[in-house]
Parts: sequence; C-alpha cells; structure tokens
Amino acid sequence: MAKGYLIAQIDVHDTEAYREYGERVPATLVPFEGRFLVRGGRIEPLEGDAPPQRTVVLEFPSLAHARNWYESDAYQALIPLRHAAAVTSNFLVEGPD
Repeated sequence: MAKGYLIAQIDVHDTEAYREYGERVPATLVPFEGRFLVRGGRIEPLEGDAPPQRTVVLEFPSLAHARNWYESDAYQALIPLRHAAAVTSNFLVEGPD
C-alpha cells in the first residue's frame, strides 16, 4: 500500500501562537499512525524560489490515514490556531511504500 504524506509550507507571523499549535499537533497524529519526517529546519533552495519560513512533512501509512487525520475533530480544532498564527499551504501526496 502506498504511503500518504502531508506537506505544509508555512509562513509564521505569530510565533507564540504557532508554538501552542505546534505543541498540540503530535497528540492528534497518534490515532492515525502519523509521524513527522520534517519539522522546520534549515531550508537550502537549489532551484526556484525558497519556500516560506517552515516546511513540514508528515508520513502516514496511507493517503486515507492522512486525510482522516486532517479531517479528524482533534486536528480540526487546531486549525483556527494555525490560521491565527500563520499562512500555510497544505497538500496531500501519495508516495511509495
């Protein structure tokens, strides 16, 4: 089965509010077997424009797991915190097992 990935490009404008959001996300991943592969860190552009301040990559056992996590009540409750703290682009990608 192909794995599912959520990729987020994030431009934080309220670091304190974003910190609260970031502290609460990991617990929402557990029921969906999600894990961070990339959580911020230095970005070194090779071609094209550099993405915003932060890039996050989450891995799930399948695209359905990723979608179910994103649509879960636990994560949906955190989205207003993220929207208040940052401008984001999020997308799901199916990848090889």
